[in-house]
Amino acid sequence: GGPSSSSAFHNDINSSPSSSTHHATSSSPNTTTPNKLPPRPPNTYDNIRTAIVINNGTRTNLIRLIGLKSLFARQLPKMPKEYIARLVFDRRHKSLAILSSDPEKKDCDDEIIGGICYRAYPEMRFAEIAFCAVSASQQVKGYGTKLMNLLKMHAVTEGIEFFITYADNYAIGYFKKQGFTKAVSMPKGRYQGLIKDYDGGTIMECYVHPTIDFTRVPEMIQAQKEFILERIRAGTAKSDKVVYPPLPPDFYAGQDVKSRAEKGAAERSLAIPGVSEAGWTMADLMASTRDAKDSDKKKHQLKSDLLALVSKVQDQQYSWCFRDPVDTNEVKDYLDVVGDPIDLKTMEKRIRRGDWYKTKHMLFSDMMKMVNNCKLYNGEGNTYYDCAVSLEKYLASISPMFTE
Repeated sequence: GGPSSSSAFHNDINSSPSSSTHHATSSSPNTTTPNKLPPRPPNTYDNIRTAIVINNGTRTNLIRLIGLKSLFARQLPKMPKEYIARLVFDRRHKSLAILSSDPEKKDCDDEIIGGICYRAYPEMRFAEIAFCAVSASQQVKGYGTKLMNLLKMHAVTEGIEFFITYADNYAIGYFKKQGFTKAVSMPKGRYQGLIKDYDGGTIMECYVHPTIDFTRVPEMIQAQKEFILERIRAGTAKSDKVVYPPLPPDFYAGQDVKSRAEKGAAERSLAIPGVSEAGWTMADLMASTRDAKDSDKKKHQLKSDLLALVSKVQDQQYSWCFRDPVDTNEVKDYLDVVGDPIDLKTMEKRIRRGDWYKTKHMLFSDMMKMVNNCKLYNGEGNTYYDCAVSLEKYLASISPMFTE
């Protein structure tokens, strides 16, 4: 397909591709559980009529394919009509359509509210989006997002892990809202040679999580929020009502900084032959024990903080190309360009060794060096360069964490 001007998908498919259906989930009314859960609220997607439309020669599907072709031609005026018709009617392509529930619009172009045309590559577990559009009369009603969520749900049934598309400048914003990113993490070998490069289009990718119900994301987030708030209320309902008596005025009387543990360690050290003869006193030993403990505590805290920072960076989708060292057996000229290579795995090893990074700023310097190495070797207009730019922006956003 060519650069998409807008896009969306769904998972509502019958065994017969020529029929439409509602996306809904239900459970047996006879099922009982020991701890009865409250009924799930109605799914806003339940009343949406959808169909997966393919060119199988049936009358219903041919009518819907013509409607989809007309919709894409109207909404994507810059796309050649012959090109749209060729892909929509291609037997290797499928289209997800949202259908009007008005019976008067059945079997005519107006029955199609919105649609997405895509081609799946089952052996590589990804699909390429060719076209996506919503009828002008149905704009600003959320159908674009509903299409994409439904498509993601359907993609799981086809074993699709990634969606990939070429988006023009008008569609990039839409795709970002639907979870697409310019940093392609799918191995290039899976799609190279299967899809074409298009001038003026930006390649974008979306990972489809196999266990997420994309039609209930707002509901899931709200449920998680309520659960956390309930746990907080349950934990503080009693404790915040307890009033403890104040400490007596003489609480600190007769106490000094020497703790029982410190005193015991100092006494054991002083019992070693030659320690007291060397001039060490109980006060000296207690002070040194306390300082050593403080130093160890600070080192342990720094190590934990540094590992947490590396983990945060590793969790970013665009960090995939920085997680391991560059294989110089494959990239033979890398060391000719980059004199001081660095990567996230090497940083993590240095942190765990415990004697490399003395401050968080030293880790930040290594991360910026990693970004600059990537930009230097790859140059602009490259996927790796785009990942480096994204990581650089992310590091700038969390830079205060490297100075705390």
